[in-house]
Amino acid sequence: MLARDLVRPYPLVSADSDAFTAAKLVAERDLQAVLVTEDDLPVAVLSAARLLELIVPAYILDDPRLAAVVDEPHADRLCDALAGRRVGDCLPEKRKMPPVVAPDDTALEVATLMVHERSPFVVVADGERTLGVISSSHLLDRLLEIT
Repeated sequence: MLARDLVRPYPLVSADSDAFTAAKLVAERDLQAVLVTEDDLPVAVLSAARLLELIVPAYILDDPRLAAVVDEPHADRLCDALAGRRVGDCLPEKRKMPPVVAPDDTALEVATLMVHERSPFVVVADGERTLGVISSSHLLDRLLEIT
């Protein structure tokens, strides 16, 4: 089985996209992350965990016990922290590039890269064109079909 047989479309957001809209995409599609592109090429991964990190106030991250004293109306407005921000502004300083495989790479090569990079997905790209992604859960599902 080759990467081209496993690839699926995946949501892409540009670095200039609205961060709040990207967060809604992650939430509505139950994604672990979205791929961030510049000039239609994947350049980074914006994870759901990173989005949560951005909406939780720094003083609570410094002292998690304070989370218990924040009232619900205030907690319900946490996502306001994303308003007016671009996706590119939300990326960590040390961007993690998504792992990339070629369409002719085998399922074992894909799995090995996922494990090595500790990544829940890999990007399948043919030269300068992104074809989609292979998620670890989809790869596992397809490999289980074979056995």
